[in-house]
Amino acid sequence: MRLRRGRKKDESDAGEEVEPEIDGEQALASGEEDEPEIDGEQALASGEEDEPEIDGDQALASGEEVEPASFRNRLATARGTFSGFLASVVSRGVDDATWEELEDALILADAGVGTTTALLNRLKEEAKADRVSDSEELVALLKSQMAESLGGRDLELVTEGSPAVWLFVGVNGVGKTTTIGKLAAREVRSGRKVVLAAGDTFRAAAAEQLGQWAERSGAELVRGAEGADPSSVIYDAVEHAAASGVPLVMADTAGRIHTRANLMEELAKIHRVAGKGPGTVTEVLLVIDASTGQNGLAQARQFTESAELTGVVLTKLDGSAKGGIVMAVQDELDIPVKLVGLGEGIADLVEFNVDEFVEALFS
Repeated sequence: MRLRRGRKKDESDAGEEVEPEIDGEQALASGEEDEPEIDGEQALASGEEDEPEIDGDQALASGEEVEPASFRNRLATARGTFSGFLASVVSRGVDDATWEELEDALILADAGVGTTTALLNRLKEEAKADRVSDSEELVALLKSQMAESLGGRDLELVTEGSPAVWLFVGVNGVGKTTTIGKLAAREVRSGRKVVLAAGDTFRAAAAEQLGQWAERSGAELVRGAEGADPSSVIYDAVEHAAASGVPLVMADTAGRIHTRANLMEELAKIHRVAGKGPGTVTEVLLVIDASTGQNGLAQARQFTESAELTGVVLTKLDGSAKGGIVMAVQDELDIPVKLVGLGEGIADLVEFNVDEFVEALFS
């Protein structure tokens, strides 16, 4: 890992005026509305350290091939959501109660009312047209409909640019830093050099955590002083990558800056500045904790207002997550889920595979 420090706020060479921070008391004194923070769980709202500790990885250090996680092995909780529906339809066949049970299962799986209604309407029409009355045929048709609704999207992470810049956005606690570290390790293993930009300058532990991942993955790190202008840090990282011939910059960003308005303005500024120099912003990836269900979808809606999202990373899909959030994000926001986290291991961040995901929910 090679460490480079960015400039402080008043030394930004990005050519933009640095906007002052506005805390809650200043905003109230000035008459501005102090908007509520965007945050995940209540525990995260306290500003506690939100990233898991990074333990060692002997396989990575030794250069051994790391086996990626399996959807089938890691989606037990999500599969359990559909087990009741499957048991009923297999034992009783297809009747009016079948549709009610399927609706309940989809909503319990965090697919959301809109997505559930749309899927059921399509399924009923096709089942009627095909005169489906057998339980196995209905389950096969359901799997086909789910795969069709999730498929047909470009899931490739674009690396064109000199360098290409991938911005990672999301609230505190969802696993942005860990996602960047795991993805950097994957890119370095594939032979691509990477620079990590510590753009979350508002959380004391963020740069240290990203530094650990840079050392672990073999990437370089560019960081600034605590409280430095995030845009200038990311701009410096892009300039350094271009000068060093490094083709890819991955930039962390803050998840909480006093108010929602400030956070969204900061992200919009970072996007502008990151693309001003030699770099090209090719990906803006929203990281969502899959276990937060519909709350994660609400976060995604807010980020789409200011960030030109190209994809979603769903972390912690292997835990208490019920799986339906994948359908909700893609159906309601038309944003592809490009990567999913299926565990804590360095190889457990994997490309989203529609067929494997749907199959894992039912078997």
